[in-house]
Order: sequence, then structure tokens, then C-alpha cells
Amino acid sequence: MEMPKFVEYRDSVVSAVSRAIVGKADQIEKVLICYICGGHVLLEDVPGTGKTMLLRAFARAIGGSFSRVQFTPDLQPSDLTGINFYDQKQGEFRFRPGPLFNDVILADEVNRATPRTQAALLEAMEERQITVDGQTRPLGERFLVMATQNPLESYGTFPLPEAQIDRFFMRLALGYMDREDELAVLRRQDTVDIIGGIGRAVTDEQTAWVRENYRRVQVSDAVAGYLMELVTGTRGGDFGCGVSTRGAIALYKAVQACAALSGRDYALPEDIRRMAPCVLSHRVTAGAGLKREDAEARLMHLVDRIPVPVEALP
Repeated sequence: MEMPKFVEYRDSVVSAVSRAIVGKADQIEKVLICYICGGHVLLEDVPGTGKTMLLRAFARAIGGSFSRVQFTPDLQPSDLTGINFYDQKQGEFRFRPGPLFNDVILADEVNRATPRTQAALLEAMEERQITVDGQTRPLGERFLVMATQNPLESYGTFPLPEAQIDRFFMRLALGYMDREDELAVLRRQDTVDIIGGIGRAVTDEQTAWVRENYRRVQVSDAVAGYLMELVTGTRGGDFGCGVSTRGAIALYKAVQACAALSGRDYALPEDIRRMAPCVLSHRVTAGAGLKREDAEARLMHLVDRIPVPVEALP
């Protein structure tokens, strides 16, 4: 494989998005890995840390259309999918597409919508198609959803069930900036103007090539066994609910994409240790009466406890 192409692709996107989101290159690269693997992102963070700006800048970098949907209790599934309406001028019914027909979707505060509306979004994420009045319409190849949840307790919310959270490829958090990075943001021009100046960083052909070839990254038996030790370690013991097969497949793909973007045609245990927290943490629970943070802490303890395989590099 031509590994420099992967590195060039990563650098182009990360550097373009970093013009708007300062000091978050690692999170930007993980969003890119999710996009390459065809997954979706659940972003949980406090308000005002740049979630909307991140996705808006990412959409411009990959050359995709962007749509932001504010989820509220009165949001209906048709507000996402679109409707058939009667055009009096033409004398026929016509379809008006909803925001899900854009390439990059920000589902802001997804836990504020009713379960019915949440299900419509998750169905589009899983099937990559939308059915309205019996007619199915496919979604674009660049379709990416980033759903946000504010980790603040409030009234009028409908938390996503574990089975629905499992459909997200990754869960990320931006967190606060470093002091120097935040000072630089305070002094620079408005972020909206910066995003307006971000041009397309990669072509559709480059994206198609990367998506087609990252699965050719070799995962040795030792590294794959290490991955399965981690996955099976969550199924019982300290965990109320372990990682599903969907989660194991997601981690395997993320490890391959991580290795490819690092310029390697083989995966290392370090790739698993880097990807496991964001790919698996939302897929495990710690049992009744324990908080999500307890499950995450137990997962990290499991990662540290499992011996890392040692092998000769190819």
C-alpha cells in the first residue's frame, strides 16, 4: 500500500480543522477515523467547548454539506427525514428532504427529543437510508452524524438507552483548552470568519481510496488476540453489560484506520490502547446503582491489567 497517502490525507484534514479548533488535533483525528470507518460520533461535553465549530469546520474540510438540528421535545421524525407535500402549481405531491439528507449532521442535545424522534435518527444512521410514505431514499456516502449530550442533569430529557448508544462508533469529549491555547483564541478573529475561510482539504477520490484501502492493514494474531482479551474481559466480572460483537468489530476497524493514518500497514497494541477508551467506554455498564464514570474507570483498569503482547515487527 502507498502509506504516505494516508498520512497526507490525515494531515490535510487535521490541519484545516485545527484552524478553527485549537489544540484538539487528537480529537479531530479520531473524528476522521470515525468518518473513514463509516461510523458516527457521540460527543459529550459541557456547553461552549466548540462542538458545533468542530463539525462545521470538518464538513468544509471534506467538502460536505452541513446541517445542525436542535433537538427539542416537540421535534418530530418528519422534521428530520422530510415530508411529501402537495404542490398546487404542479398539481402533484413532491418530496421536501429534511436535514438528514445533508452530508454532515450535528444532532444537538439529542437526549432532549422523544424516543420516537431519536429512533428515526438512529435508523438513518444504521441503515443509511430514509423511508417516507413507503419510498426509500439512500443517504450520501459522506453521511456522518455527530450527536451531542450535555452531561448536566436537567428536566425534560430522554436519555438514550444502552442499545441505542451502542450504535455510535465512538464517544468523545473535547474538554477545556490549555491556558495558552485559550488565550490565543481570545485574541484571534471571530471563529465564524475562520470557518468561512476553510477550503476543501481532500477530494472525494482521496476519501474513497482511503476508505477502500485502510482495511488492508494487517492485524497479527497476537494483536487480534489482545483485542479479544480486552473485549471478553468486559463480559462479566466487574461489568454489568459488556462489549457487543458490534463493538468488537468497531474497535477492529478503528485500530486499522489508526494504524493507516499513522503511516503503518500493520497494527500495534498501542493502537488498541489508544482507540479502546473512545470506542468501548460507552458500550459497557458497571451494574445497577453505579455511574457511567465507574464503568469507564473499570474499563481503563482492564486495559492496564491485560498483558501487552510482544512480537517482532513485520
